[in-house]
Amino acid sequence: MKKLVLLLLVLLGVAHFATLSRCEDDVTEEKQEADEEDSDNDEEEEEEEDDEDDTEVKEENGVTVLNNKNFDTFMEGKDTVLVEFYAPWCGHCKQFASVYEKIAQALKENDPPIHVAKVDATVANEIATKFEVSGYPTFKIMKNGEAVDYDGERTEKAIVARVKEVAQPDWKPPPEATLVLTKDNFDEIVNNADIILVEFYAPWCGHCKSLAPEYEKAAKDLSQRSPPIPLAKVDGTIESELASRFDVTGYPTIKIFRRGKMFDFNGPRQHQGIVDYMGEQAGPPSKQVQAVKQVQDLIKDGDDAVIVGVFSSEQDAAYEIYIEACNSLREDFTFRHSFSSEVTKLLKASPGQIVISHPEKFRSKYEPASHTLAVEDSTAVSEVQEFFEKHVIPLVGHRKPANDAKRYTKRPLVVVYYGVDFSFDFRKATQFWRSKVLEVAKDFPEYTFAIGDEEDYAEELKSLGLSDSGEEVNVGILADGGKKFAMDPEEFDADVLRDFVKAFKKGKLSPIIKSQPLPKNNKGPVKVVVGKTFDEIVMDTQKDVLIEFYAPWCGHCKKLEPDYVALGKKYKGEKNLVIAKMDATANDVPNENYKTEGFPTIYLALSNSKQSPIKFEGGDRTLEGFSNFLEKHATKLSQKRDEL
Repeated sequence: MKKLVLLLLVLLGVAHFATLSRCEDDVTEEKQEADEEDSDNDEEEEEEEDDEDDTEVKEENGVTVLNNKNFDTFMEGKDTVLVEFYAPWCGHCKQFASVYEKIAQALKENDPPIHVAKVDATVANEIATKFEVSGYPTFKIMKNGEAVDYDGERTEKAIVARVKEVAQPDWKPPPEATLVLTKDNFDEIVNNADIILVEFYAPWCGHCKSLAPEYEKAAKDLSQRSPPIPLAKVDGTIESELASRFDVTGYPTIKIFRRGKMFDFNGPRQHQGIVDYMGEQAGPPSKQVQAVKQVQDLIKDGDDAVIVGVFSSEQDAAYEIYIEACNSLREDFTFRHSFSSEVTKLLKASPGQIVISHPEKFRSKYEPASHTLAVEDSTAVSEVQEFFEKHVIPLVGHRKPANDAKRYTKRPLVVVYYGVDFSFDFRKATQFWRSKVLEVAKDFPEYTFAIGDEEDYAEELKSLGLSDSGEEVNVGILADGGKKFAMDPEEFDADVLRDFVKAFKKGKLSPIIKSQPLPKNNKGPVKVVVGKTFDEIVMDTQKDVLIEFYAPWCGHCKKLEPDYVALGKKYKGEKNLVIAKMDATANDVPNENYKTEGFPTIYLALSNSKQSPIKFEGGDRTLEGFSNFLEKHATKLSQKRDEL
């Protein structure tokens, strides 16, 4: 009986404890729910406070602080407001802060007062993007809500004066100095201009937006020149006929026109660079020489071919043909002309002839000292230009970084590397090795031969595997398609060089290709290409290949990666379409048609046009953008457009 009573007491105690526990749990849960509600309310209140803070207009030392949320509201109804776009880390902005506060005080005292504001462009990126802010500090004068660029001196006096000028009731923005061309006025303006610069642009193009203010400043400066040089622009997205007519494939495309004839623009894209370049382009392409000694000095001590046209007068028809031929090549050659009978006699020429003479140090018994072309009324400009290009380099010239891109682009190019120095103390040794090269070069007129200083081309020697050869003289052949061949290190003489060139001609040499190891697994959505597999994968004539050339450190490449992988997955089922990538910093690209000047660079190598890849241009590096590009150009897509 006692045991039974004891058991009942224990059971009652357990039941009571369980009830208390449930109550405590309920209280705890209620407390937690209450705390969560309080927390949510606090967060909502904080968000409301933040919203209020964002829209509230504050001042710091007399300068109004604006952001994405209050900018437009603040501008409503205000005639003139000076705005500084700054970055907190910008040193120039920090230094200018006290001056800007003085500007604010000065404009506040104006009648009527003029507001002065600032925007942290690193936070208010929407507003900064809207006004195309690309550097700090950037100043804009808002006139009735429209931005007027300020590009004057960064002084209190200059800024205050300019803002007061814009604030005048009768102030209007000056018209653009850049002419706007359409299909209706293009021919009339361009064909009648001695020289005009024309930019083909697209409104959405980021590079065009960056160029616009620089181009307009240059247009203003050049419009004040005597005679003025006009700058013009064409919206290629609207004037598609003009863009097509002049083979515009990307934006911005800039061309020089002389009386309607088009020439490439190879100058800078900054304000002063454009002004200087066009100033040079507007002058004559050939310099007049009057003294015999000028020509003698060039031939004796010069480093490049001496091109001189000799004529009876400026009215000579041959002179006009010569000048026209020089115009498009003025950046690649130095042209001279003379009306002097003494100069004509020195060159052993007659009026109406063009003479190309090589400097004395490049002459040899295997080639003439000069070449002459007689210009007749029927001589084509292209014939004159071909004459320049054919004879401008000697049988064995001196290749160096300064003339590489202008003189030694033809392939195959046989380069002999050693310590090249034409100064008095080293000229004999330099000519000793050059004479060995001349003996071989005369027998292979189909190839270009040159000597190059081993220090100037240290990186090129390294890429050929010859930087540590131990030999005084090394040889490489730069062939078509970016292929490179290295001569095995051995004591150099004419016979060794001849054997090497013969082996190349017979196709017995293997190219040198810098390459990462072949990937062990290459079955992912994006195929990895290395130097050794470029021809096998990219140049496969059975497949279209989209190839991205990237750099591991490139931020744009990293940002692109997810979309590019998604693209590979999307087209994984396409057997004849390959999405590929290649680390261009660790591998050679053995084809010069796939030039990489920045990262990422993306080409579409079509199955039927491997030597003319289509470059992906434009800012839409998204899955949709790439898909549209492939839909438009690919030849091997099996999926229908409406399925993509």
